[in-house]
Amino acid sequence: MESIFKVGQSLKVLLGSINQKPYGTAFVEDENNKLIGIVTDGDFRRMLLDGKELTDTLEKSDLKTFVSAKEGEDFDQLLKKTNNKIHIIPIVNSQGELIDYFEFKHQTKFTPVAEPTLENKELEYLLDAFSSTWISSRGKYIDRFEEEFSTYCGVKHGVATSNGTVAIHLALLALGIKEGDEVIVPDLTFAATINAVLYIKAIPVIVDIDPDTWTICPKEIEKAITPKTKAIIPVHVYGQPCQMDQIMDIAHRNNLKVIEDCAEAHGAEFNGKRVGSFGDISTFSFFANKIITTGEGGMCVTNDLALDMQMRKLRDHGMNKEKRYWHDEIGFNYRMTNLQAAIGCAQIEQIDQILKRNNQIEEDYINFLSDLNLFDWQKTFENRKKVVWLMCCTTNKREEVMKALSSNNIDVRPFFYCLSEMPIYSEYTFSNRNSTRISKIGLNLPTVKNIDYTRVKEILGTIIKH
Repeated sequence: MESIFKVGQSLKVLLGSINQKPYGTAFVEDENNKLIGIVTDGDFRRMLLDGKELTDTLEKSDLKTFVSAKEGEDFDQLLKKTNNKIHIIPIVNSQGELIDYFEFKHQTKFTPVAEPTLENKELEYLLDAFSSTWISSRGKYIDRFEEEFSTYCGVKHGVATSNGTVAIHLALLALGIKEGDEVIVPDLTFAATINAVLYIKAIPVIVDIDPDTWTICPKEIEKAITPKTKAIIPVHVYGQPCQMDQIMDIAHRNNLKVIEDCAEAHGAEFNGKRVGSFGDISTFSFFANKIITTGEGGMCVTNDLALDMQMRKLRDHGMNKEKRYWHDEIGFNYRMTNLQAAIGCAQIEQIDQILKRNNQIEEDYINFLSDLNLFDWQKTFENRKKVVWLMCCTTNKREEVMKALSSNNIDVRPFFYCLSEMPIYSEYTFSNRNSTRISKIGLNLPTVKNIDYTRVKEILGTIIKH
């Protein structure tokens, strides 16, 4: 059993034991191989907060009382010893030696629409950053995360930011978009896209989406261009890549800048290239519900060294890189912390597994629910490799589906409201026929582990009967 730990060993060794199966728990034995305690990842964090160092040893006095079972106890006896906090019960023989363990996770009462996947080295890297005392906006994990994520996207430079919204703001500023300039945005997107344009007092121009892809329509972009148009922000909404060849052609012919908003599409591809590698600058979000996360956080990626340097300067208060505390221009504190970046480094190591798991979730939904004839699933296209962020579909019975699932503690989300339908943005509308229709019937189902598809089908079956 790999998670056995001997009292008197260092906490660093203990951390390795906690990361073994069963994940999040280490069984502690004395010098005579007798089980004397259990340490969870929560116990480990509390030790560090109480002043312990990774080089310190674990002593018997550090251990708390624990629940165990004797060899031969039946399932019901073992189950009674578990609760919402205790889900791993060590089993010992008559000599008190660990011979096995019983694990039972009580079914949660609530299924969220998304949750972070923190099953790699997130805790290890986070504690390393914590122990280094570099917990703010400098440290080895910042540089590492910027390099590894931009490389993953197929781009030369990455600038980590405090969130995805400020990443868009930073990109607009670095590209020289200013007050009165027009910036074309899609109608179906989260409000951060248009808000960043309004921050700099530029004029957003809201255009319609393609009815099949739900992404910004290139024909509508071309119609909306005026002499004031300076940039386009295509959004790879719900993991679906935009038609980037046409968009880039339009941009080149009209001397426009392109900022790809990739907040929901980490790892998606168009014509074999990852999203984020087409635009002048591309932006990502690492919010907790995104494909990979740093809790909060974002990044700008670019192939242009001058833009990279300008974004770094603006991100760091506009300070001159050669003359500390001398500010050449008004900047911002848009920096990511080393602690967040440490989590990000662990996340990027498992992004392919996360995407594979989400694809399987989509496949399972379709296999289980298609015969209900309630949903039209998000489409795939020959030249695009979409990724599954949330499980996206459309249905003419959206309200009934949402009510049925929500009443059974399964979280579902409608598509974003169209920007054009909200009074604070409606004046900027150019076109919105498809977007308003899709927005009203779009639905996101949960993309989390251990979904009970049979139960979901049973719940939705009641809608068919009525």
